[in-house]
Amino acid sequence: MNDAPGELLARNDDAWLDGIEAGIGRAAEALRAQQREDGHWVFELEADATIPAEYILLRQHLGEPEDTELERKIGNYLRRIQGEHGGWPLFHGGAFDISASVKAYFCLKMIGDDPDAPHMARARAAILAHGGAGRANVFTRILLCLFGELSWKRVPTIPVEMILLPRWFPVHISRMSYWARTVLVPLLVLQAMRVRARNPRGVRIQELFVRARLRRRRARTHQQRGWAMLFGAIDRVLTEADPVWPRPLRQRAIARCVSFVTERLNGEDGLGAIYPAMANAVMMYDALGYPPDHPDRAIARQSIEKLLVIREDEAYCQPCVSPVWDTALVTHTLLEVGGESAAAVPRALDWLRPLQELEVRGDWAEQRPHVRPGGWAFQYRNAYYPDLDDTAVVVMAMDRARHQLGLGEVHDEAIARGAEWTEGLQSGNGGWGAFDADNVHDYLNNIPFADHGALLDPPTADVSARCIGMMAQLGEAPDSPRMRAAIDYLEREQEEDGSWFGRWGVNYIYGTWSAMIALNAAGFDATRPSVRRGADWLISIQNADGGWGEDCESYRLDYRGYEPFPSTASQTAWALLALMAAGEVDHPAVARGIAWLRDMQDETGLWQQDAYTGGGFPRVFYLRYHGYPKFFPLWAMARYRNLRQGNATRVLHGM
Repeated sequence: MNDAPGELLARNDDAWLDGIEAGIGRAAEALRAQQREDGHWVFELEADATIPAEYILLRQHLGEPEDTELERKIGNYLRRIQGEHGGWPLFHGGAFDISASVKAYFCLKMIGDDPDAPHMARARAAILAHGGAGRANVFTRILLCLFGELSWKRVPTIPVEMILLPRWFPVHISRMSYWARTVLVPLLVLQAMRVRARNPRGVRIQELFVRARLRRRRARTHQQRGWAMLFGAIDRVLTEADPVWPRPLRQRAIARCVSFVTERLNGEDGLGAIYPAMANAVMMYDALGYPPDHPDRAIARQSIEKLLVIREDEAYCQPCVSPVWDTALVTHTLLEVGGESAAAVPRALDWLRPLQELEVRGDWAEQRPHVRPGGWAFQYRNAYYPDLDDTAVVVMAMDRARHQLGLGEVHDEAIARGAEWTEGLQSGNGGWGAFDADNVHDYLNNIPFADHGALLDPPTADVSARCIGMMAQLGEAPDSPRMRAAIDYLEREQEEDGSWFGRWGVNYIYGTWSAMIALNAAGFDATRPSVRRGADWLISIQNADGGWGEDCESYRLDYRGYEPFPSTASQTAWALLALMAAGEVDHPAVARGIAWLRDMQDETGLWQQDAYTGGGFPRVFYLRYHGYPKFFPLWAMARYRNLRQGNATRVLHGM
């Protein structure tokens, strides 16, 4: 198999490309068929067991009317994804995770599963073997507090009064990431009020707790010992002081939290457009006595229903939706395919253009008050929280389309405003975070509440690469001060083995793809050492079958280098796009990769993939983008065809 593409190329290049052309045609037709009537694409976005489990527990927290049919379908989903280890993983085929397992078990017991049923007994045994529910993460323990399963003394204290602190204070809400802000603010109210779930069925899970005091195993952590000890001591003081906070001050703080949430409620797209924040907002309104038909509570609750995916026999709740991201990436794919497929692009761009935020000065303006709005969000609407990754990808798609399809000036203003906003949010180290500039207060990840290690949104190689690609595609010279700073940042982030870390995609394959297409866009080829090292790393980790793969376990803190993993469609496509950006279109590794994609194309014309290759929060939360195996492989095949037919070695676009 490994030698077949090279032999075929030597004998009959036309036949080889004809076969690729046929595969491109089938995939493009299937992808175009999934375009919505208004011009956009949106694919399912699946996480782990926690979100569907929390959805059921939210309904019981609120005491909502029963929906046994929906419960049956969510139960079927949770039982299907239970791991062989007895518990639930964070990604397909992953290791046992105690927090996901506690929530899934609680949910299944809540909907009526017999605790003595084999699957429940296995789950309970696994949870107890890992120290019991008391060893779950902070957010899971807070949920257990809400249901009366744990004392509030078992979770770190963050006084609701912190919302009143001045902005210069070292622990301030504006210093945290957008997702931390939107999740935490309503949670401050729930914790201050010691809210108790209604739980009309009276379901308890005390059997998941280990009564004997177990010795805690030392594990490697993201926290630094000195900072962790300091914040731990502060937490103990705050816990003791909590009962004596002045009542007027507490009421003023709660009112400030409600104002923060209500201002950012975001209609039916929800607070922050992410499930945990949306659910916390509903519970906050409920705790404060807002009736179900109050406009703010009602629309907050409705936003959650829009996340459900309901099939004939299964259902689950998505953590959020990804229509702007999906549509922009499919647009790039179809522009690469060209021909009649590109005819679907103008409608997609017409759908994207009005979603640009041109009025609201979101939380990002705390750091960049003089920058005009101009970004796109990941979801349908999220005015306070547009992101740099989506904005750069949309701008590049619009720019490419106006030249390739002759669209005139229709998108010129959108492109200019998007680029202006993106450039304005460059961080001081030359890179870009996803939502904010200079969100680099590392000490905050040491507070006890931040046991997930994801409280911040610092610059990352993958987002920075997208912004570099956009600037280069729009004509920014590589020696301009901001571009030079960006390229310097990107090359500083390269690992010793030649790869780049991927914050928002799994993992080093994703990061290396992102960085290498950006360096190509900036005018660098494999004669530049960083590009050469990146290409050599990708070639060295290619699987024997011709594809590429990488496990979510590569995010572990003791990572020592790439470990083989079965090939996946999206990661193979990223590796191929990266190698072609390095000028390696004629390398045998690329031919083998293209052959693997052709072999894996199914009867629908697309590709299947169970593996999770999207990143939420490293080591904590992963995503399965159902669209990734549909468009990335097509993109790679089309680019390969274009370069081979054009006898070219240079990619001319920022992506």
